[in-house]
Amino acid sequence: MLQTASHNSDLAGTGTQFDVELRKVFKVYNGETAVRGVEFEIGRGEFFSILGPSGCGKTTTLRMIAGFELPSAGEILIRGESMNRVPPYQRPVNTVFQSYALFNHMKVWDNIAFGLRIRRLGKAEIQERVDDALRLVKMESFASRYPAQLSGGQRQRIALARALVNRPAVLLLDEPLGALDLKLRKEMQVELSNLHRELGLTFVMVTHDQEEALSLSDRIAVMKDGKIEQIDSPDRIYERPATPFVADFIGDTNLFNGHLESIDRSHTTVRTPTHLALAIEPTADFDGIVQDPVVVSIRPEKINLVAAPIDGTPNCFEGRLKHVMYLGTHIHCQVELISGERLTVRQPSGFGSLPDGDTPVYVCWQPKDATVLKV
Repeated sequence: MLQTASHNSDLAGTGTQFDVELRKVFKVYNGETAVRGVEFEIGRGEFFSILGPSGCGKTTTLRMIAGFELPSAGEILIRGESMNRVPPYQRPVNTVFQSYALFNHMKVWDNIAFGLRIRRLGKAEIQERVDDALRLVKMESFASRYPAQLSGGQRQRIALARALVNRPAVLLLDEPLGALDLKLRKEMQVELSNLHRELGLTFVMVTHDQEEALSLSDRIAVMKDGKIEQIDSPDRIYERPATPFVADFIGDTNLFNGHLESIDRSHTTVRTPTHLALAIEPTADFDGIVQDPVVVSIRPEKINLVAAPIDGTPNCFEGRLKHVMYLGTHIHCQVELISGERLTVRQPSGFGSLPDGDTPVYVCWQPKDATVLKV
């Protein structure tokens, strides 16, 4: 049978609780630094995603874990052993590519068996492993077809089966669902999550799709310009971003530039250049001082639209409704404040009727729903 969660008990003798470790890893191409001192540890059985825009270094990082690229400095360990001098084919990892990389002249069964034949395993073991892998991805009835006779989602399943049949310690996923249409992508996200839970293997995925990373991952590393901006759980990444870049890159948000005007136990006040006073509930991990330049992030779904100001609400500002877009599950609004800032507001589609454009409205939110970030 293919590995399941019980396989992780085999790691007890390795002396480490981590399947993957990167220690101050750099990668330089022709004098240009693509990866800058990246450090993280990935626990056994974890689904870990590396997320960021194109050119941020995420794919280069994954390729270094796989062994397709060598680090210019630093160390990569898998199960506690340094991989810096270990070639790709000797590392206990397998990679699933966005392009699937299937052999079009081979049938599905032979594609999955290819790596096992290279390793010269016996016919009976190859038969058992390949059949097992096909069952795992629910593709038993497609064993005799060629890749060209399969849909995109079916080819993705075969690529997964081919990687899993080698029983890797770590499965690397390089934009694994990027070639699929939106509906199939959603379906495959569920299947990938179920597969991870069933196998108990360590998954490391590179993606630029924020929703994909948030929905699948135990933890996410957000990269920018070759560096890690934040490593955290999906809810912390979204609700408590560590930097303005993370706040802006993950989902939609509204950003206010300003400076810290006051700090006390009840709330922090940020003053914007247009003289708005924003109240934020203080957090233990924020160590700013008065007059520091900061950015305040407030998510569109945290903002309420009301016809009149609410007494006792510290963040309540007058504006004009400039644009309304109905999107089924919610209504997307743009509001221009009297002070000049434009805000995106998301309201549930059944919350009530909206006024016409240029009608005075008020935007309100609670201090606990805003995040203050150092610049």
